[in-house]
Amino acid sequence: MIDPMKLPRHVAIIMDGNGRWAKKRMWNRTKGHERGADTVRNITRASRKLGISVLTLYAFSTENWQRSRQEVSALMHLLKKFLISERKELIDNNIQLISIGQTNRLPDDVQSILNETISATSGNDGMILNLALSYGGRNDIVHAARQITADVLDGKLTTDQITEENFSQYLYTSKIPDPDLLIRTSGEMRVSNFLLWQIAYSELFITKTLWPDFTEDEYISILKNFANRDRRFGATT
Repeated sequence: MIDPMKLPRHVAIIMDGNGRWAKKRMWNRTKGHERGADTVRNITRASRKLGISVLTLYAFSTENWQRSRQEVSALMHLLKKFLISERKELIDNNIQLISIGQTNRLPDDVQSILNETISATSGNDGMILNLALSYGGRNDIVHAARQITADVLDGKLTTDQITEENFSQYLYTSKIPDPDLLIRTSGEMRVSNFLLWQIAYSELFITKTLWPDFTEDEYISILKNFANRDRRFGATT
């Protein structure tokens, strides 16, 4: 067992490897995304059971719009299907769904289902499942800078009042704490424009496991590894 006091409050995951998982089996990439959706369900359940407060999943980046029209369409269809099929489970397990990113770029039907599921789970307080959709870390920072500039020009804020804490309130993640732990699957050693401001002091864990093969047991093993780390935030022990 893991000491609940040593669990991360907020876990963020870069879910990478769906395409490679399918390619290894000579299947269409869509099959990998479908299998990855099953892993999302399993890790969300595990997080709720373990007592994680916030789980953020990098579901679709701003760069992902550059993929083929067929793959983007398949991903949007899968997202819509997931939001509909998981709504009851989110409600039954007291999980609140939120999202961050340029969700206005999503197809209208996906936006509608997303907003319906967010609304249906808005009263839940057991855990937050945060989907990063059409999200990019640089865009997040630029968006915040624009909002701050507008408030300064409107006289709502002075330049002297712009602090790190104040700036954070203009980010998409203003209502949730910064991640304590960032996990990336598939072994790639990069953060891929994900939560660039927010992960300044996050603990990192890279696993070579492809996302569709990522299990609850491996997840728990990573959380145990986190529990044994000494987080100093730039200071000494």
